[in-house]
Amino acid sequence: MMQNIVSVASEVHEYIVERFLFGVDGHRLSHHDSLLEKGLLDSTGVLEVVMFIEQRYGITVDDHELIPDNLDSVDRIASFVERKRSR
Repeated sequence: MMQNIVSVASEVHEYIVERFLFGVDGHRLSHHDSLLEKGLLDSTGVLEVVMFIEQRYGITVDDHELIPDNLDSVDRIASFVERKRSR
């Protein structure tokens, strides 16, 4: 059964908190916060998140999809994953 967008967002949030905040202050990161503006992700971090979502959700992220509209917040990542999975 396909996970809904809320559980995808929760899993992505947990991954980002563990990987980039080292498990600290996760409550300070809302699902709509810009990961780039907050300085949590740089280009290498974006690629790590992409590898995580590709492996976890069985999708492929194409080069032209590596844009902030798809990957700049937990909500945007979850929406992107759901769009990719529904194709």
